Amino acid sequence: MSGSRAVRNLAVAVSLLPLLAACGTASDSADGGTASAGGGKTAAGSSGQLDVPADASADIKEDYLIQNALASCMKKQGFLYTPVVPVDPADSWTTGGADYELTRKYRQKYGFGIYADIVYPDDPQARGGAVSLDDVADTANGEYVASLSAAQKAAYDKAMGVPGREAKATGVLPAGCHRSATEEVYGSASTREIGARTTARDKANGQALNGDPKLVALAQSYASCLRGHGIPVTTTQPTDIHEMVKLQALRAAPLGADSGDLNADGTPAETIGKDEALPLLTRDVRLATQDLECGREFRAAYFPKFFKAPTSGGGGAG
Repeated sequence: MSGSRAVRNLAVAVSLLPLLAACGTASDSADGGTASAGGGKTAAGSSGQLDVPADASADIKEDYLIQNALASCMKKQGFLYTPVVPVDPADSWTTGGADYELTRKYRQKYGFGIYADIVYPDDPQARGGAVSLDDVADTANGEYVASLSAAQKAAYDKAMGVPGREAKATGVLPAGCHRSATEEVYGSASTREIGARTTARDKANGQALNGDPKLVALAQSYASCLRGHGIPVTTTQPTDIHEMVKLQALRAAPLGADSGDLNADGTPAETIGKDEALPLLTRDVRLATQDLECGREFRAAYFPKFFKAPTSGGGGAG
């Protein structure tokens, strides 16, 4: 996945983390294998259950509990399920400003990551290195699913209670392990109700960050520095300013900078070539570096608070 597509999906991903864990697909089965969101580490011990980190945020703890409940339920149904280590938001921000030194090294070569995968097509770091929960589940559990016969696969899907179109429309999961795991962790609430809770918590976290006096003052200094470099400032809200310049760069990118870009008629746009991308990357590196230095003090104060109470931003609305 290119950097631009990852950023476009960020707000949705943050707000739906608990539901992504609860509403997987039939590929979420197990072979007793090992994988994690951090890149292939062991997911579960010999008990088949994940150890829930004591210092994990409320969202992440719920994700762990959902995964363990799925494994336990599927075992009772006669199937294997290897629980997948949930994605920690902190991991996805390591080179996104949370760790200054790692971000500096990343941006000096890849900029914001908008054009890097075109210039360095064989470099996995150029794509941002983000691993989705679905990707991890496929790696951990794909072999087991592939070993099932058609009849076994159908029985597996029924036992899991794979959410379909009706579940998305009504917010009610079909009978099966997805539903029982969700009810075990959240109570007898529909996915819509769970989503509403998540949205409310996200909004509260965003309002707290945007009302923090220290962050507000540092955001103003950050903005002044950007203006000094001739970089437009469209917001000084703490939850938005740390990604503002990157999002501006993404919006200014030419059609074809991302492999997922579409033409006006909905057809896939032709990806720009390396020769065209190289000068754009050079400019992107300069812009990303200026942004990082201007926001260094702000990010050092912002991210520790953000990780304790994450939000997708959006003007303080979460």
